[in-house]
Amino acid sequence: MTTNSSRPAADPVGGTACKAAVLGFPIEHSRSPDLHRAAYRALGLDGWTYERIECPAGELATIVDNLDEAYLGLSVTMPGKGEALAYAATVTERAALVGSANTLVRRADGWFADCTDIDGVTGALGAVGADFTGGGSAVVLGAGGTARPALAALAAAGAEEAVVVVREPARAVAALELAESLSLAARVLRFDDDDALAGALSASTAVVSTVPAPAGTLLTSAIDGPVRLVDAIYNPWPTPLAD
Repeated sequence: MTTNSSRPAADPVGGTACKAAVLGFPIEHSRSPDLHRAAYRALGLDGWTYERIECPAGELATIVDNLDEAYLGLSVTMPGKGEALAYAATVTERAALVGSANTLVRRADGWFADCTDIDGVTGALGAVGADFTGGGSAVVLGAGGTARPALAALAAAGAEEAVVVVREPARAVAALELAESLSLAARVLRFDDDDALAGALSASTAVVSTVPAPAGTLLTSAIDGPVRLVDAIYNPWPTPLAD
């Protein structure tokens, strides 16, 4: 695997029939097909298709190897973001930095990986009015393949501190190492640290949740007042945390 600082660029081929898909498990809930098909219509990409493909942990390489050459691009969600990064022939520097890839693009020299989750979190922070001018802190729920890109987006936005909330502190090691490399102060709290969580939430400029909806309910008792929330989960919506 090699790194590349540029972002992947597909080469649309007009009306030629091409395929794309989202890989993950579970995947039935994904709205990615709706979003991409609407974009194809708007761009006049007649004949392009976008589907859901079940991809349990450990199976991404086998599944992608068996896709026919009409597949030009793939979105990757849980649990395959780390596998996508390892599978790709070339990756962007930012994907390598966060250890996560949510996008695979077929190129002549193999699959190219990027992490556009960073862009997504950046845009969402702006949409909820999270202003880190002059510093500020954020609470990040989870420490996996979406949480690490969130840390990168927070650091780029100017955040000075991130509080990473997990069930088990050992799961946050990679997130803490990433935060250190980004010059972002970080500390870990458990979901059951109610008093400490309440203080972190009240002091935060924004909360970024990357955990399944049921896990977010563990924080509802610690929230005292409005928070600026970016929730990566959109089904069901609103999540208990967002409601």
